[in-house]
Amino acid sequence: GVDFVSRSFFPAVGVNEDPVCGSAHCGLALLWSQHLKKTDFVAFQCSSRGGRLGLKLVGDRVSLIGAAQVVVVGSFSVPDS
Repeated sequence: GVDFVSRSFFPAVGVNEDPVCGSAHCGLALLWSQHLKKTDFVAFQCSSRGGRLGLKLVGDRVSLIGAAQVVVVGSFSVPDS
């Protein structure tokens, strides 16, 4: 079983449907922790590809647990203040 299911759509930025959106699930974990009174979840994203995620709230962070598919690799620099 799963604790909650979701779908993620972002057409304004060119993503009709994200197959499995980790960043959205971080926010969903915070939401569902308040409703379900728990900190560990199993979620399923109901896209055509579908994906199962484990989520764990640890302090002010959310850990994502599961397999991932790398779609972008890069780096960025933050200038010194």
